[in-house]
Amino acid sequence: MLENVRKRMGREEGFTLIELLVVMLILGILAAIAIPSFLNQRSKAQDSDAKANARTAQTAMETCATENDGSYTPCDEDALVVIEPTLGDAVTGGLTAVPAAGGDGYVVTSPSDSGDDFTITRSAPGNITYSANW
Repeated sequence: MLENVRKRMGREEGFTLIELLVVMLILGILAAIAIPSFLNQRSKAQDSDAKANARTAQTAMETCATENDGSYTPCDEDALVVIEPTLGDAVTGGLTAVPAAGGDGYVVTSPSDSGDDFTITRSAPGNITYSANW
């Protein structure tokens, strides 16, 4: 038994310095590719949340107008939260719903935690435009 241990100790086995450097170089290249895409995922999720809040607020605005004979005038953030309670956190986070003058349109803006905004605008003839500030 002791003789086997001595034989193993006498052999020089292992990785060379070049082999270790090549493995470290490959790991560094993989990390340089993967890390930026992982860091970008958080802002993408925040932007997606802002879009979802704006779309939910748009649906609530349309519901509010239906309940008020087609007029968007009484449809503000508080009215939207009554219709869709899940918008409470979004309104606290800065979501705005502004009826157009005359009550025939609106602008819904939902900010993202990443610093971007997503806006849905409904004009008088019923044209809906989506815009993003990113």
